[in-house]
Amino acid sequence: APKKVLVDVYTNWCGPCKMMMKTTFNDPKVIRYINQHFYAVKFNAESPDDITFKGKTYSNPDYDPNRRGRNGTHQLTYAIAPVNGRVAYPTIVYLDEEFKIISPVQGFMRPNQIEPILKFVATDSYQDTEWQEFQQSFKGEF
Repeated sequence: APKKVLVDVYTNWCGPCKMMMKTTFNDPKVIRYINQHFYAVKFNAESPDDITFKGKTYSNPDYDPNRRGRNGTHQLTYAIAPVNGRVAYPTIVYLDEEFKIISPVQGFMRPNQIEPILKFVATDSYQDTEWQEFQQSFKGEF
C-alpha cells in the first residue's frame, strides 16, 4: 500500500540521535502516527553497505572498518539529507509515495515538536500550504 516514507538518518556516535530514538521514537502516540501514515526507515549515515535507491547505487568509499567514532559519510546521506548544503544528525527525511524528497529536517525533536511536521507531510498540507501558515493554526495532540 503506498505511504510516505520517513527516513531517520543517524550515526552510532550521535548523542541526540540516541536520545531521539529513546524518547521521541518510543512515544506511543508518535509510534502510532508514524506506523499509520509512513514507512519508517533507519539509515546509518556512515554505513559501509552499498544501497540502491531509485536505480542508483550509493556507497561509502571513505568508510574505514578500523576507525572508532566518526567514520566516512555515505553517499546516500549527501543525496537525501543535506539542508543548505550541510549534513547534520539526526536528520529526518520525508519522502512521498514515489520516493521523491519532500524535505529533510535536521535536529533533535521531542514528540510535540515532531508532531506538526509529521502531520504537515502526512496530510499533504505541504503541497498547498506554507509551513509558517500551517504551524500558526496547528493544534497539537501529542
